[in-house]
Amino acid sequence: MAKSVDFCVFSVLVTGSDQGIGLGLVKRFLELPSPPKWVFATTLDLEGEETKELRELVCKHPNLVVLQLDVTNLESIQAAQKEVEKCVGEGGLTILYNNAGIWNVNNLQTEDAKGMMTVYSVNTIGPLLMSQAFLPVLKKAARRSPCQGLSISKAAIINMSSTVGSIELMAYWDLGQTIGYRCSKAALNMLTKCQSLEYAADGIMTVAIHPGLVKTRNNPYSGITMEESTRGIMVVLSKLCEDDNGTFLDWLGSRLPW
Repeated sequence: MAKSVDFCVFSVLVTGSDQGIGLGLVKRFLELPSPPKWVFATTLDLEGEETKELRELVCKHPNLVVLQLDVTNLESIQAAQKEVEKCVGEGGLTILYNNAGIWNVNNLQTEDAKGMMTVYSVNTIGPLLMSQAFLPVLKKAARRSPCQGLSISKAAIINMSSTVGSIELMAYWDLGQTIGYRCSKAALNMLTKCQSLEYAADGIMTVAIHPGLVKTRNNPYSGITMEESTRGIMVVLSKLCEDDNGTFLDWLGSRLPW
């Protein structure tokens, strides 16, 4: 399936990409037949053990840049934005993929203010701050693009959401209440909708994507593999059009209820 996917973007930044789905997405972008001129991956710790694979990828891909980034820290975000702007110049940033996220297993009895705020700061406020900081370089990409209307190849913000944030679906409730995580993703969905209404005039598309129930080290529940998820997401990205602005899609391209 990966060989049939091809779309041209000048640059892409994926937050939280030193492991898991974020790292998988970085690999998928690097594997495109026409890969971006710039692929930015981010990590909390440039020298950490979890960044080892990214550091190895940099040796093989001169278009890959690894940045230190904490999406809860405005100074860290601004520093990363300056580095990106230095690289992309007038070409701008084509895709901002807000992937960084955390979760906890608290239920209605055990959730507390500190836990809620910690999850919100990464999953909801982080994407807001990132989008605000990178808006100027996203606008540059949109202005320079020859594409008409909204397009993934023009400029886009992709927010990694989850069906657990769908109030209608209330997915996986029997597997875990995860109150803070659910609420943070529901709030992220609202942020996505707001961004889609505000930024469309600047030529920027905004979409929320559910990556599927992915089996990872931090998620022991059975589900699809990270490879299946990220390859599916790439297919979805390649098919995005103006009608998808402000929607909530899953890794297979199906539209989900808010």
